[in-house]
Order: sequence, then C-alpha cells, then structure tokens
Amino acid sequence: MRALGLDVGSKTVGIALSDELGWTAQGLTTLKINEEKQEFGFEEIGKLIKEYQVDTVVIGLPKNMNGTIGPRGEASKQYAAEVESRFDVPTVLWDERLTTMAAERVLLEADVSRKKRKKVIDKMAAVMILQGYLDSKN
Repeated sequence: MRALGLDVGSKTVGIALSDELGWTAQGLTTLKINEEKQEFGFEEIGKLIKEYQVDTVVIGLPKNMNGTIGPRGEASKQYAAEVESRFDVPTVLWDERLTTMAAERVLLEADVSRKKRKKVIDKMAAVMILQGYLDSKN
C-alpha cells in the first residue's frame, strides 16, 4: 500500500509519499501550479501515481477553526474529485488544520533559514498530512 499526500494551495502542491508498508511519510517535491491559468499539475500527479503504484491519495482539507469549510477547502474537494476521476484512485480528504503552522515550527526549531523554509514548507505540510492519515490507519 503506497499513499500519496498532497497539500494543495493556489500556487503550489506539496507532495509526500508513504513507504511501501504504509508506516512513514517522506517529502517528495513541491509542484508549482497556477489556479488562475487553470494549471493544476495533474499530469505530474498522474506520473507519480503510476511510477510509485499509489493506491490512495490523501489530500489536505483546510477547515476553519470552527470546523466549517471555506473557499480553500472547496478547492481541495474539487482537486480530490479531479484526481479520482482522472486516475481512478480513491482519495481521502484529511483535516489539515494547523499543519502548515506545525511544519513552520519544526523548520524554525531546526534553524532552517527563511529562504529555505519557503521552498520546503508545502512539502513538509504534505508529510504531516500523510503521516496523520497513516498513523490513524495503523
């Protein structure tokens, strides 16, 4: 069982991948996208699904602190529906509240420079989303 974790934003998608046993998540890459130009990176996502024989895609669902779903959450739901229909793979929407803040905290504690943090924050958030899902399964 391999799972792909995605932290979908309006400009980037952080991507993480589980090990073959589904125990740990590792950061893979950050994909540049452009919502305004309708460029969502689905081609690259499809290549990763095929290359790593992914059987589940976990997509972060940003909720408001009161549990409601706003515009970013709706965008994540649409992204999940598109991944399912294009690649015939089940998706799981995973509550991602505070994952970006937690990723930022980890990188700050590791004394990563602001410039480097900006490059890896989305990938790190994807790792946290996927690891949360994997931990719930095991």
